Amino acid sequence: MRTMWKRVLLTLTAGGLVLGSAACGEEEPAAGGVNLDGKKVASMADYGVGKQFKATEPVEFSLLYNDHPNYPIKDDWLFFMELKERTNVTIKPTVVPNSDYEQKRSLVVGAGDAPWIISKTYPGQEQAFVASGAIVPVSDYLDLMPNFKEKVEKWKLQPELNTLRQEDGKFYVLPGMHENLWPDYTLAFRTDELQRLGLSAPKTWDEVYTVLKAIKAAHPDSYPLSDRFEGKAILNYAAGTFGTSGGWGWSNTQWNADQNKFVFTGASAEQKRMVEYFRKLVAEGLMDPESFTQKDEPAIQKLANGKSYAISTNAQNLVNDYRPALKNIPGATIAKITVPGGPEGDVVSGTRLENGLMISAKALESDKFVAMVQFVDWLWYSDEGQEFAKWGVAGTTYDKDASGKRTLKPEITFGGLNTGAPQHLQKNYGFHGGVFAYGGKTELLQSMFTPEEVTFQDAMKQKKVNPLPPPHPFTADEREQATLWETPLKDAATQGTLQFILGNRDIAEWDAYVKELEAKGMNQYMELVNSAYERFKQKNG
Repeated sequence: MRTMWKRVLLTLTAGGLVLGSAACGEEEPAAGGVNLDGKKVASMADYGVGKQFKATEPVEFSLLYNDHPNYPIKDDWLFFMELKERTNVTIKPTVVPNSDYEQKRSLVVGAGDAPWIISKTYPGQEQAFVASGAIVPVSDYLDLMPNFKEKVEKWKLQPELNTLRQEDGKFYVLPGMHENLWPDYTLAFRTDELQRLGLSAPKTWDEVYTVLKAIKAAHPDSYPLSDRFEGKAILNYAAGTFGTSGGWGWSNTQWNADQNKFVFTGASAEQKRMVEYFRKLVAEGLMDPESFTQKDEPAIQKLANGKSYAISTNAQNLVNDYRPALKNIPGATIAKITVPGGPEGDVVSGTRLENGLMISAKALESDKFVAMVQFVDWLWYSDEGQEFAKWGVAGTTYDKDASGKRTLKPEITFGGLNTGAPQHLQKNYGFHGGVFAYGGKTELLQSMFTPEEVTFQDAMKQKKVNPLPPPHPFTADEREQATLWETPLKDAATQGTLQFILGNRDIAEWDAYVKELEAKGMNQYMELVNSAYERFKQKNG
């Protein structure tokens, strides 16, 4: 199974995606019946797991590059020079500012002008490009990707991959893949204040309410929780514990296992339950109503000025934003709490997939197509490629001891490591960037974590993971019809959620709000969704 010359057959069963193998000759078509004759220039005949990919002649691959303002791309980055040395590949980037990336990606893909490798694409974002044929059904070429296949098998990622499948049974995005679920966002509390008031870190949303109430009693003029991210983070990580979705993780559809069908998220009893909880926080002055509209900086300033005591965070926010901001308050300390449990129990929602890449159909026309897929497999999915993209070059940007422990060179800083060092791993060298470094083993992921963050992740592993919803892919005609409903319904639901939480609309009007959703096509949309679900289930088990 670990050599590329074993053909992989992908079939869906009730148990998920099944990988099987059968011997084949060198000119056998790829899975999906695609003939690769004439497309193997510069490719390796013996490429496989544990093998360094190196094109047999110098090649250049174009790539749509999401340029982050915190570490803008530089031609002389060690990343690009070392990558060329190791793989014989020169990356030709089409550089797009992060702020315009999604719009620019849609334009170039829609026009058929996309570079071969289209990076920074989250699962679901590829759906808009499937019907046009502008992107490659990457599941047809997994026999060229031994590292990708190995991780799918070893980490039992078939259920997650099945969520990517379109109506034709294929998937069109190569996702970043993690060995384990990796929750990052949660609430951070001023731990010195908890200690002063004799409070323990809350473990449930009910306890969050109790703790915020105690802080409010001690500081009547404060909003104990003044949040950032316009409320999109807290509604996202809270939603799973209430049995729904929200914020960054909003989905119009919500799987109801009891009814064995999808329901519209914005009208569900679980959504109402979550809305009522946050309405209570705002109504009682425990949560700043500006949490859902303010930019990040004012929220951080309120924390720094002692006007709030809790805020949403990830590991980097804690180290880079909050602790430096709190230095003007003597004795102030702040730490993450585990995501609180809710009505659904001590659960966590999410997927082990993250942003990945699409491949332009133009790449299929090239005689170097196989070499490009092998290159993608090595850089984004091999242990060696992932370590390189994240840490850089051993002996230059980091050292690695006999036990495998990696240590950044003292003159280089990143993410709370070697704070104050003159050089930065991303800015000066190009490693650990969002285009190339994601996914991988938990050990690699946590290798740059602080001990505090490792402890947090270990605690989160004890929670039960909510099951993924079943696939319900649309046909091209259904997708066109669904698009007419999806945005108006999402806008109405998210706006309604905000109005209820802020008290601009009384929760007693919930039924009237649901009727407004019905007037925007909610029932017809859900009929389309459930019809697609039933069809896919009958076809694929």
